[in-house]
Amino acid sequence: MHNASTQPKLGLRSRRQRGSGIQVSATQLVTTAPLQPDTLLPLVVSPAVEGLNLTSWAAEQRQWIQAQLWLHGGLLCRNFTNVGAETLESLFAALGGELMEYAYRSTPRSPVRGRIYTSTAYPASESIPLHNEMSYSRNWPMRIGFSCLQSAATGGETPIADSHKVWASLDPEIRDTFARKQVLYVRNYSRELDLPWQTVFQTEDRAAVEQYCRAAGIEWEWRSGDRLRTRQVCQAVAQHPQTQAWVWFNQAHLFHVANLPPETRQSLLAVVDEADLPRNTYYGDGTPIADRILAIVRAAYAEHTVAFRWQTGDILLLDNMLVAHGRRPFTGERQVVVGMDEPYDRTVLQGEGTV
Repeated sequence: MHNASTQPKLGLRSRRQRGSGIQVSATQLVTTAPLQPDTLLPLVVSPAVEGLNLTSWAAEQRQWIQAQLWLHGGLLCRNFTNVGAETLESLFAALGGELMEYAYRSTPRSPVRGRIYTSTAYPASESIPLHNEMSYSRNWPMRIGFSCLQSAATGGETPIADSHKVWASLDPEIRDTFARKQVLYVRNYSRELDLPWQTVFQTEDRAAVEQYCRAAGIEWEWRSGDRLRTRQVCQAVAQHPQTQAWVWFNQAHLFHVANLPPETRQSLLAVVDEADLPRNTYYGDGTPIADRILAIVRAAYAEHTVAFRWQTGDILLLDNMLVAHGRRPFTGERQVVVGMDEPYDRTVLQGEGTV
């Protein structure tokens, strides 16, 4: 690994090669190639010259990077030197984005620096299903980035999937039903099961929670024992505002009780009513979603999954609407940090409904 203080930080505006008089454009400072020959996702971007500074180069290539994200869905920046959490933070700044706070949480995370967070704190022995970040909400980040500070001893991949291909591979009747009815998310917050509302909303103030819910179109109900129940109807499919691609964009399969292992599901339903489950999903009209339908959705994700082994120093940048991500089980210590930017409001999307 090269010392950043002694290496030239290439990646600024076009410059001449030493002694050659030849102009070198910023796009010539990197090499690009698909990770796998049979898929566009992701595009691997690597330095073509020694000492290339990723964020300085990215600052000069905003439009090119954004165009590649819309085309490929994701960029895997690999073999750049001196990459860490601060690099991911500065990369978002170089791209002109404003990092988002992780509000209305579905999983526990801790801040690393600023608005860069640890990846989801979830048992290493279990998988996290593929999903688009915050697609259980009416507002979400358009971009999400991951930086691998330390790869796991085994496993720990972040599988990704093309959300348009997932949508396209589903039976049109399933797509139509979800698009028309949308998805109802029901959450019960308590300290005994899942996350308390104080963690989800990042406040101890009930009035602040009510204000957030009111603005987000979330129904709320305060219950005994400092518990809270919320209900919100959100999109099941969406059309990307730039590419116009229709994408499967919800977390019905992840929040639904069928996502739990059978023994956990049975144990939980033995002590709480279905209405009191920590989280569950229904069609937007309140009717149940059959387990078999969600099994078909999971199979569609599996069909279009691309996975790669993390290398320490990798940065993965995804268009959050075009690409879903997850996590595979691992052994050893794994450190992957996450940031997200470009908040988007569903209410400005065009063409919602039956497609």
